Amino acid sequence: MASRLQTDEEAMKLTGFQVNFHKDGEDAADRHGGGGVLRPSRICHLALLSTAFWAFVFFLHSGTQGDGVGVVSVLFKQAAFSLPPLLSGNAAGRGRVPPTQLPALAVQARSPPPVEAAPADSCAGRYIYMYDLPPRFNDDLVLDCKKLWRFYDMCPLVANCGMGRALGDEGGVFSSRGWYATNQFTLDIIFHARMKGYECLTGDPSLAAALYVPFYASLDGGRHMWNSTSLRDMLGLDLVEWLARRPQWRAMGGRDHFMVAGRTAWDFRRYEDVDEQWGTKLLNNPAVQNMTVLILETSPWRRANLAVPYPTYFHPETAADVAAWQEKMRGAERSWLFAFAGAPHPWQRETVRPEIFQQCGASSRCRLFRCGAKSGPHSCKSPGAVMRVFESSDFCLQPRGDSLTRRSTFDAILAGCIPVFFHPGSAYTQYTLHLPKEPERWSVLIMHTDVSERNVSIEETLAKIPPETVRAMREEVIRLIPRVVYADPRSRRVDFKDAFDVSVEAVIDRVAKRRRGDVEGRRR
Repeated sequence: MASRLQTDEEAMKLTGFQVNFHKDGEDAADRHGGGGVLRPSRICHLALLSTAFWAFVFFLHSGTQGDGVGVVSVLFKQAAFSLPPLLSGNAAGRGRVPPTQLPALAVQARSPPPVEAAPADSCAGRYIYMYDLPPRFNDDLVLDCKKLWRFYDMCPLVANCGMGRALGDEGGVFSSRGWYATNQFTLDIIFHARMKGYECLTGDPSLAAALYVPFYASLDGGRHMWNSTSLRDMLGLDLVEWLARRPQWRAMGGRDHFMVAGRTAWDFRRYEDVDEQWGTKLLNNPAVQNMTVLILETSPWRRANLAVPYPTYFHPETAADVAAWQEKMRGAERSWLFAFAGAPHPWQRETVRPEIFQQCGASSRCRLFRCGAKSGPHSCKSPGAVMRVFESSDFCLQPRGDSLTRRSTFDAILAGCIPVFFHPGSAYTQYTLHLPKEPERWSVLIMHTDVSERNVSIEETLAKIPPETVRAMREEVIRLIPRVVYADPRSRRVDFKDAFDVSVEAVIDRVAKRRRGDVEGRRR
């Protein structure tokens, strides 16, 4: 103990202080006075030691300011739970140090903040730019609806965004909602209305996967069909001139543009300026040929455009509406082997239609619905009457109409009735986007020449198909329903892929190929 006290005394002398230790029991007067030297108390000793220690620390810290790392940074590391770094550029104005002015010590010890990944853009590669055309190209045509067709008033047919008047259940033929008296030539209006609610519209053409031109070509073509060629072509030429002045058009010369023409190609492919010839020259215009045109039937000699389904009477709002209708068709009682709904075409004596009338009329297993009346329960313009025939039959005969295709094909699919074609051009080479590649899974083909030459009995051919095969084919037809109907364009609850969605995807894919310089895309 004596040696330890001696050592402590020597250490204190180094600091310039003399310390005297006294044994217990010494008088207080002897320790503090009584003629002796006045010595500092223990509190004074501690204060002096503390002052010396912090002076030493300050000396070491000031000697390492230039390096940014010194003894202090080693001895006093930042705590792991220290406050996060300030990220706001206005921090200095609030009395805080901006990140670029943090002390070297804080910068050395701080960990970088976690970086959150930006959410994926669900519209990437799907953006559509829709032109805001002058109303003479679309809305004004609808307003002038009484002049759209020579033979009847189109105003009721363009109502409800082109779907026509709402229908009831027609005595149980239809489901409770989603049914309209839709005309086959109002697709331009329906498509435009659907596009207005498209989730990936953009106002920036540079972001667009494709550019949509909402010109009502079918309405314009119909109103002047019996007028002079100059009047028929006037609005289409006006549209081309208007587009050519837009920078969006000049970017690719219209090769990234698309439009809808809700008629057959025959109505837009007049080759000469002769009033006696049918239709307009819209699809023969070089500028329009650069575009993709969605049309009800393409030309068998030129496949530049894409065929899309005719509009039907059904415009569901949700997938639940579709599922309910599909279930209804699965349970439908089908008492007829096959059926045909149509009118005689005296001008087509060389076609299969006269023989269909003869064979169906002579068979006890065929339901023949002759469209003779202009209105009423025996008219093909009565949606309920036609659909009642299709819903009660296994097979529905689909010969060519005025052209290769028929709107009735899609009404039959809607009714779960297996289509029977007499020419591959009536569906197989047309609606490749919307119908399966294996036609035998959902349809029957009986060549028209075999029937017209009376080499084949339609009834015998269909009766040979096994019942289990018929059921499988019907199920495939019923599964096709959502892909061939156009959802109600006013609905914001469309949660299934309809004919509109399939068509838009095909356009985007074609434009993408063209932009990549794909040989096939350029040829189209």
